[in-house]
Amino acid sequence: MAMVDEGIRSEFIAIVNYGIIGLVQLELGYAETDDMTEERALELYDRYAKQALELMLAKNHDYDEAWRSMRVSSYTDLILMKIYRTKQIEGHDGATLVSEGIDANYMDMINYSVFGLIKLEFGE
Repeated sequence: MAMVDEGIRSEFIAIVNYGIIGLVQLELGYAETDDMTEERALELYDRYAKQALELMLAKNHDYDEAWRSMRVSSYTDLILMKIYRTKQIEGHDGATLVSEGIDANYMDMINYSVFGLIKLEFGE
């Protein structure tokens, strides 16, 4: 029996976690060693999870729950586009002319993953 679930559900969960970790690193910078307590890490995780939820609720209101009519594969496509865009921004040292920054792309990846998880759990 496998110890790690390697289906699409676990991948969406990983994207949520990596997105939040990315947001924490954007705030604090990269560290070579463990440089914070477990309590501080959980505090930051919870703060960014809450911010992502608040953004999701606001966008859900503005876009009239459009995500409900989308396929799970569409969320995957959107996440891949956000990854590509994030890599482009990083290649320009974080500078953008008109688009949102890396943090907004991480937030979007988190929320697309949550939509995917909801669809996988509850179906169409």
